[in-house]
Amino acid sequence: MILKLISAAILTGLISGFFITFYELLITFLTYFFFMGDPYKTIPTLPTWYLYALPTVAIFVVNYIISKDKHIREYGVSEIADSIAQNEMILKVKTLFLKIIASALSLSTGFAVGTEGPSAGIGAMIAYQIHRLFRLPQMLVKMIISVGASAGIAAIFVSPITGMAFAIENIAYQFIKQYVTYLILASVIAFAVSINYLEPIVFQHSTGRRLDLDYVIATLLFVPFITAFVYFYLYLKQRLLHMIDLEIFKKFSKYRNYIFALIGGGIVGTILLIEPHAAFSGKAVVNNLINVEQHIPLYFILGIIILRIIGTTVSIYANAVGGIFLPLMSIGALIGYGFAEAFSMVYFNVEPFYFAAIGAAVFMGVLMKLPLTAVILAMETTFDYNVVIATGISVVLVEYLSNLYFDIRRRNVTKTQKSKEKPKSEEKTKAEEGEGA
Repeated sequence: MILKLISAAILTGLISGFFITFYELLITFLTYFFFMGDPYKTIPTLPTWYLYALPTVAIFVVNYIISKDKHIREYGVSEIADSIAQNEMILKVKTLFLKIIASALSLSTGFAVGTEGPSAGIGAMIAYQIHRLFRLPQMLVKMIISVGASAGIAAIFVSPITGMAFAIENIAYQFIKQYVTYLILASVIAFAVSINYLEPIVFQHSTGRRLDLDYVIATLLFVPFITAFVYFYLYLKQRLLHMIDLEIFKKFSKYRNYIFALIGGGIVGTILLIEPHAAFSGKAVVNNLINVEQHIPLYFILGIIILRIIGTTVSIYANAVGGIFLPLMSIGALIGYGFAEAFSMVYFNVEPFYFAAIGAAVFMGVLMKLPLTAVILAMETTFDYNVVIATGISVVLVEYLSNLYFDIRRRNVTKTQKSKEKPKSEEKTKAEEGEGA
């Protein structure tokens, strides 16, 4: 049995590494194909009608694909594992390929969703097929799926430890003592494959083990600052889009997906026209902010924050296939950068790229309820104590402050039908946020 598990972990890591690499390269190819080059350079030259038509047509195609196989939309690893363990779901190879196509179409046409959700789902699907191939006991299905999810995250982020932490915080914690070795094996192998083809997020300004007390003081002021934006993000989802979905469109529930596809295509097209950096997954935004050295105007940062928050929430409701890990990181990086710029004006200088790295980890960690993953991501990305310590302090305090008003739950897909059945009193107390990958 041990030999089978080791072989399954190795095979999961290898196949996941190559599949995730193909998935990421496919997104890049389609993005350059649809926008006829680098979108940040070509979008100003493209016709307005094209920028609206492209995401609208793409999201209609994605919704059509989802209508043929509902499991394409499911990228919540714990939900997939539970459903399979209870014999309620069978994942087919066809679903794997359709998920890659649907997600690549969503991401390459400007929808503000991330690659990590589908990557975890792809890894989970591969692991499930290997579980069947090796005829492993049904009791191990959740463990092997967590191994696949870990491999998928490790490959897409080109960060093996982050992949392990993600899987542990999602579903593997109950298996950690018995099966962590296989999780490590698959993550490291998937990472070893992807690092040859994909670029990790790297923090170029690391000072390593040196700790600057100025950043500790600034962090304490950063906590209420970023908490305000967490409230804004949750308020937008819970009060505005949730109301539109459940109240305004209640009478048109049959056409819900078509209506939100039109809304999503129109909003993404508008965002592409206003500022392309507010669209797409946000990886380029994070990389730029944590390493940029020139100052960015505060009004510009605030504008992109608002556009990205709107774009991310609308993309989810429009059924764009993707995660929110990277989009949340990009919003947090913008918030952190803006805070440091404002803080430097009234107190003492702190480098904006430090708080961009802190904000990216904290915003994601709080809204996805992945505090350990946030700290490990900060460590593995920056290798800087100023960022790691500030992230650890902030993610705990911001999560506490956010939970005073919102019930942030780890949720993976907007489930409107179930929400309709809830009493209104319950709806008011629960945020429609907390999607995990």
